[in-house]
Amino acid sequence: QVQLVESGGGEVQPGGSLRLSCVASGFDFSNSWMYWVRRAPGKGLEWVSKLSNSGKFTYYNDSIAGRAIISRDNAKNTVFLQLYNLQPEDTARYYCARDQEGLTRGQGTQVTVST
Repeated sequence: QVQLVESGGGEVQPGGSLRLSCVASGFDFSNSWMYWVRRAPGKGLEWVSKLSNSGKFTYYNDSIAGRAIISRDNAKNTVFLQLYNLQPEDTARYYCARDQEGLTRGQGTQVTVST
């Protein structure tokens, strides 16, 4: 049974940073690409970033490029998303996922950026 458990969200002011974590179980994590997706209030799921199984290849949505770093620790079945210079438009629920569409995802962690 696939389980993805996110943590690390919170409320920050514009310009702030957060580090999101996701612990995975129930599948071959070290041989799986991993993804982060998000859903802003009133909008659909949006792909944010993805990472190859080795961690060597990383990709980012233009909306977050230059303000995020995705990484992983295969020994701990954990994927991370470090977010920098957060802006109000980054307010969303963030999910780690096994696919870019977010069909298999965790329960999410809320990121709120406000003054």
